[in-house]
Amino acid sequence: MSAAPGRFIALEGGEGVGKSTQGRMLAEALRARGLEVVTTREPGGTAGAEAIRTMLLTTDGEGWGARAEALLFAAARADHVEKLIRPAIARGAWVICDRFVDSSRAYQGGGGGLSDTDVLDLHRIGSEGLLPDLTVLLTVRPEVSAQRLAMRDGGAGDRIESRGAPYHARVAEAFRAFAAQDPDRFAVIDAEGSPADVHSRIMARIAGFLT
Repeated sequence: MSAAPGRFIALEGGEGVGKSTQGRMLAEALRARGLEVVTTREPGGTAGAEAIRTMLLTTDGEGWGARAEALLFAAARADHVEKLIRPAIARGAWVICDRFVDSSRAYQGGGGGLSDTDVLDLHRIGSEGLLPDLTVLLTVRPEVSAQRLAMRDGGAGDRIESRGAPYHARVAEAFRAFAAQDPDRFAVIDAEGSPADVHSRIMARIAGFLT
């Protein structure tokens, strides 16, 4: 008998919301229940996608325009989906991904000015339109995000993290709009407070997937 299909959960949000920490905690909790869990990230997750990540996030050189950036993210995601995400789901694993297509929609779309239709068209072509079963959108106030980033890396972020406050405000607004438009797929989680408190909020939201 074939394995039951796995689940695909993406963690989304702006900078400094705690996606990496919460992804690790969620994976540990699911493994404690005897589930196979694959943790991954975007851009990245495969050798080809990690190479593109370096190209995208390095602060060397003049960087990329919004359209070239969107194409590179879509290419990295296509490789990631084909080689890692779909095979893992097919064998019954849970995939926990730090960012997915909604980040492209928010950053290259909301922040960079591309239309949502264009970003989703790239995703349809590259990754056959795959969407997570649940997208956990972590939210914090801008001042909390800034404080966390300063503690994490002294404010010296990668190319995208170091863009100005107006850009990141547009990104945050785009994420809020996506969640409002698709409440069945998005779980909006208050990411302020202790990591344990935030983890408890996430576990409460995914309880229905564990029954």
